[in-house]
Amino acid sequence: MRPMSSRIRFLASAAVAVALAASVAGCKTTGTGETTGSIVRASTAPRTDAEWRREADTWGARYNADPKDVQAAINYAQALRATGQRAQAAAVLEQASIRNPRDASVLGAYGRALADVGSYAQALDVLGRAHTPDRPDWRILNVQGAVLDQMGRHDEAQRHYASALKIVPDEPSVLSNLGLSYALSKNLPKAEETLRRAVANPAAEPKVRQNLALVVGLQGRFPEAEQIATADLGPEEAAANVAYLRQMLAQKDWKALRSPEGPLKRAGRD
Repeated sequence: MRPMSSRIRFLASAAVAVALAASVAGCKTTGTGETTGSIVRASTAPRTDAEWRREADTWGARYNADPKDVQAAINYAQALRATGQRAQAAAVLEQASIRNPRDASVLGAYGRALADVGSYAQALDVLGRAHTPDRPDWRILNVQGAVLDQMGRHDEAQRHYASALKIVPDEPSVLSNLGLSYALSKNLPKAEETLRRAVANPAAEPKVRQNLALVVGLQGRFPEAEQIATADLGPEEAAANVAYLRQMLAQKDWKALRSPEGPLKRAGRD
């Protein structure tokens, strides 16, 4: 059995990987096509694997017809990422960033794609150019924080989350990342307090509750953790999620915890 401090660090690291993936996927464009530092259109974002594959085919054809089409590059890359082709997504956005070196939407998408493949230092450099101090983008600040957490720079990460929260107070996705950052810093009570604040927001995604379940479980309150983990799921999904939560807390499958899908993956794609 690993000591508690090591266990907290390892499990919370896995959870932050999920937060990062969610941040990469979660920023959206407006329905009119105006980019807001985003990758996917909010009103029509695909939800199933089959829908994402069709999206990849559609946007891939448009991108191949005109590689200079910024929106096609961004949406094609997002569809590639959603279908597991993360390196190809980063390659598409690398070319787009070369063609559009000052386009904030391209830089934001490219920075997220780099983070998605683990190129954290390069991701920070690109994301730092995607917004300016006088016009900060809270979504990018949130991703920057998640990247910094992956690099073990938790104090810096928490400052980025705090800056994001000044723009969007009580935004659950930022609070969720901040809570996991506190867990990485071995401050589980603060992590739980922050995640409960995130869960209290009606706009919180199910994944936020799963992060809270993880932190509660890390403190040894397993029945409560299981209750939280199953709150948003049907019976079959709930049983699967409980089994996965128990597996994580028992430290059985460390390789799986390091996977990009991460802990409590059955809670659903963001």
